[in-house]
Amino acid sequence: MTLRIIPRAWLRSIKTLLPLLFALSFIIVLLANNLFMPALAQQPRQEIRGVWMTTNDKDILRDRRKVADAVSKLKQLNFNTIYPVVWNSGYAMYPSPVAQQRDIQPFVYRGLDGQDMLADLIAKAHRQGLLVIPWFEFGFMTPPTSELALNNPEWLTQKQDGSQTSNGAGGEVVWLNPFHPEVQKFITELVLEITTQYNADGIQFDDHMSLPSEFGYDKYTIALYTKETKKAPPTDSQDAAWVKWRADKITAFMSRLNQEVKAVKPHAIFSISPNYYEFAYKYHLQDWLAWIRLDIADELIVQVYRSNLESFVDKISRPEMEEAKQKIPTGVGIMTGLRNRPVAIQQIKSQVRAVQEYGLGAAFFYYESLWEDAPESIADRVYQFSAFFPSSAFRTALQMPRRAATFPAPPPPKSDPKAKPNQPGNNSKPSPAPTTSKK
Repeated sequence: MTLRIIPRAWLRSIKTLLPLLFALSFIIVLLANNLFMPALAQQPRQEIRGVWMTTNDKDILRDRRKVADAVSKLKQLNFNTIYPVVWNSGYAMYPSPVAQQRDIQPFVYRGLDGQDMLADLIAKAHRQGLLVIPWFEFGFMTPPTSELALNNPEWLTQKQDGSQTSNGAGGEVVWLNPFHPEVQKFITELVLEITTQYNADGIQFDDHMSLPSEFGYDKYTIALYTKETKKAPPTDSQDAAWVKWRADKITAFMSRLNQEVKAVKPHAIFSISPNYYEFAYKYHLQDWLAWIRLDIADELIVQVYRSNLESFVDKISRPEMEEAKQKIPTGVGIMTGLRNRPVAIQQIKSQVRAVQEYGLGAAFFYYESLWEDAPESIADRVYQFSAFFPSSAFRTALQMPRRAATFPAPPPPKSDPKAKPNQPGNNSKPSPAPTTSKK
């Protein structure tokens, strides 16, 4: 082996450069830590830019060409999410074996060419880079004349006076009892059917995945409440404990439903779109803030259908909105018009500007009213919408595969009365608290 001697001139040069090389390497490490590591550690905040496709849009959904045009237009306007209706008026808006097994015959679930409308929309949207999150619109609500209600009268809940109907945006409806195990089983089967049979990016539940607070006085619920509390339900439907008991039951069901969905599709977006919190909890037993804290919801879109800007801003600036925004993608539902009640573009523009100032996303109700049935021309509406989102926004379904915490949490294990952990010579340690959330 030949020993080579490094010339002294080289050594002097290396010694001279050492401080400079050290300083340079330090700067590189510092830059890497400050610039690159945070980008790797967390994804950028996702901004919701969505639109609902309702039964009013079914003429579009049935036509392959119209669907392709709609998706292309949304892509050009930098939208990133579509929420198509899949459950409305007690009927599935897609070929559903679960519904058919219950003798619920779908009235329209095929396109003009015999195609599966939901599958067609998903394929076209994914090619354009848009997410599709099917929207379970009617939740526990159904018309009294639906086959679902007529075939399963024992599934319906009622008010104190024995009446079963209420009136709202969906017309006259009855309510499936969200506390009844057969109802929960049926809803779960429908949701899992959509989750497993379609390449969708998630599932969405709105303000009808709830129960108006005046309901819950059916025989099944009264017996369950009496068994658990040793007393009859209060006559005051707004009694705080009675409201909480029913709201907690719905929360427990939503926790189990989330776990079922995540078990078959861990990255599915479990989306919720309720009313603002005070109203949702008090009048519809929908404790969506608890859902967020329990990891039940992966995204939140609060419906704020207000024409008055001051009232609109009041609803989107509440503390629970800020809390949700820190944890999950959060947006606001904005009304763009109904067939008998068009909305001016100036109102829409002021509300979009407001949600953007609060760092929130937006979803519009509904697709056809973005530019059809409007006070302005189609060209003007499209031009105005093009200014709302001048560039694309980050959106992905590849979120952390979170699963909801069990609710209510299981009790801690009982201690062994024979064990004496504080006695000398006993080295046993108390067991850790049980984990209630799988992440």
